[in-house]
Amino acid sequence: MDTATGRPHIRVGISGWTFAPWRGSFYPPGLAQAKELHYASRQLTAIEVNGTFYSTFRPATFAKWHDETPDGFMFSLKAHRLVTHRRVLATAGDAIARFVGSGIAQLQGKLGPIVWQFMPSKRFEEADFEAFLALLPREVDGRRLRHALDVRHESFATPAFIALARRYGCVPVCTDSEKFPAMADPEADFAYLRLMRSQAGIPTGYTPEAIAQWAAGVRAWAGGERPRDVFVYFINGAKERAPAGALELLRQLA
Repeated sequence: MDTATGRPHIRVGISGWTFAPWRGSFYPPGLAQAKELHYASRQLTAIEVNGTFYSTFRPATFAKWHDETPDGFMFSLKAHRLVTHRRVLATAGDAIARFVGSGIAQLQGKLGPIVWQFMPSKRFEEADFEAFLALLPREVDGRRLRHALDVRHESFATPAFIALARRYGCVPVCTDSEKFPAMADPEADFAYLRLMRSQAGIPTGYTPEAIAQWAAGVRAWAGGERPRDVFVYFINGAKERAPAGALELLRQLA
């Protein structure tokens, strides 16, 4: 939300910025790989970082990402899998603290939501999940944190999960996928969408008509009686089409 105007922000992007098939299609031919983040951040308005799911980065790396990207750009960070890929989520306190304390605050105002992605086999066990949510910090270095919950088992498709997430100020990820449930909380403080049905045979991954439907939904989330920030990422599916899909959504939203 823009603190000066009170207007919500809509940010649209892709997962990461290093992907060989994007070179010569999304990225101009001959662009140095070291310049890819600089370029991508000036075509799109956000990037979801998948690397933080697998590796621990240094504070200097987050500071470098901040400095390479323009004002208003945002990074969503996937929390390390050692946090979420465990049998008992209530035991994740130390791992959560390590991730949040790894230097993510160096992104400053470009730090978007943290995505907590759970195993597809992880079922909804209300007591254990509530214990996990109670461990999530509200801020880091004085900066408010926003938490998006990427749950993938069908047992989460219940009002009890939505109510629990809402109680702790967390937002369910709304996933467009053949494999995972699609959930959204109309009362949430922000909206987080992951679009995963891109098709290689369509230049923009999704047809322009399908993107128009998503654009209408995004406008509804960002407007109406409960205006809120919206984050939309084109992810997986035919990943080579993701930048074109994101650019088409930005064009339609403009």
